[in-house]
Amino acid sequence: MFWTRINLLKGALLALLAAPASLLAQGTAPLRLSDCIQYALDNHPQIKAARLQIADADWQIKENMGTGLPQLSVGLSYQYFLQRPGIPARAIGIPAPDDQKIFFNAFHSLAPSVSVSQLLFSNSYLTSLKAARTYRQYVQLQLAATQRTLRDQVTEAYLPALLLEENLRLLERNITNLEQLLQETQATIRAGFAEQLDADRIQLSLSALRTERDNLARQQEIVLDALKMAMGMPLAQPITLADNLNALMEQYAQVDPAAALSFNNRPEYNTLLKGRELNAIQVDLFKRPWMPTLAGFLQYQPGWQGGFGNDTQWFFIPSAIVGVSLSINLWDGGVSRARYERAVLSYQTVEVQREMLEQAMTLEVETARRQLLSAVERAKNQQQNLALAQRVYETTQAKYKAGLGSSFELISTEQQLYAAQQALLQTQFDLLRARVALKKALGN
Repeated sequence: MFWTRINLLKGALLALLAAPASLLAQGTAPLRLSDCIQYALDNHPQIKAARLQIADADWQIKENMGTGLPQLSVGLSYQYFLQRPGIPARAIGIPAPDDQKIFFNAFHSLAPSVSVSQLLFSNSYLTSLKAARTYRQYVQLQLAATQRTLRDQVTEAYLPALLLEENLRLLERNITNLEQLLQETQATIRAGFAEQLDADRIQLSLSALRTERDNLARQQEIVLDALKMAMGMPLAQPITLADNLNALMEQYAQVDPAAALSFNNRPEYNTLLKGRELNAIQVDLFKRPWMPTLAGFLQYQPGWQGGFGNDTQWFFIPSAIVGVSLSINLWDGGVSRARYERAVLSYQTVEVQREMLEQAMTLEVETARRQLLSAVERAKNQQQNLALAQRVYETTQAKYKAGLGSSFELISTEQQLYAAQQALLQTQFDLLRARVALKKALGN
């Protein structure tokens, strides 16, 4: 037993020591898209609020169940009559002076009580239990819908940050290549085979790339803050990205444009159906307002009374009551009818919302399919354009180094190559977003 306790203490201590380290590692290590989503699911305030609603629904079920269980209460009352009610003795045929009265109450009355009641039948009670359990399922579906919404928000915030990071890598490679070309041109100038104008043109292009890099770096900070906000992460916490476009393209490559839409795959649709079920329960409750309520009760009161006349003696006067009560609502001025009609209208409103949601989801899927097919075609064309721009640039660069071409021609083809690279990167980003949008629309 002693060693068992020691092992338990060791395990608890190791867990406490490991927890902060894991959190620190999560905050500083590069994060993949899946890591960012998991962080949001674990830490976002919306998730915490949804889980609190589930806990509240659990207690609501217990609260409703408690009203149908035996109810026990105790009480204690004391009374002292400053003036006791009495009747003249002559009124009941007792010969006595005119001012002589007979009192049936003592000056003092001490009455403890114990009461037990039990609900035997109540349609509203049974309906409330059913509604509470259904509401518990409803808030559970709301949690699933919130989780899906956060996944989508984090994904939509992660992709622009990733695009900027890829653009920065591309600019860094181009800057490195241009710096190398500038060094080669300056060496050629010193050898007398090139003019200073050639170096100036390359330097101007290099400065433009560096300026663009600095602007993108500042934009990246803004986009990363938006990602942190979507994750529920403190803005002061540093973050770096681990994924790249190619990895995510492979991850979402299995999205099938021809896949059929199933409404039940969308959490918001299931939440709406569960809300409709709650409305149906309310309609059923108000449909039968005349259902009786039957309850049983038991009360025991061990009372004491003292002070009858000039006597100071206390007398034990107990009482016990057992019985049942039945109540039926026969007419309430039309209140029940109005409640029923309003419940029916609420149910019909949810039906209209369901039809609108189905149409919106169908349109979303069709739009996402068309955008995906268009993005695939644009990416294919842009890949060919980049290959062509790369060949033109390599040919122009070879001619320039051989002294057969001008620096102006080289800079022009170089800018065309950079534009083709950025255009391909943008089309790949659009293709990835289209795949993500279709996967979201299908509820996968």
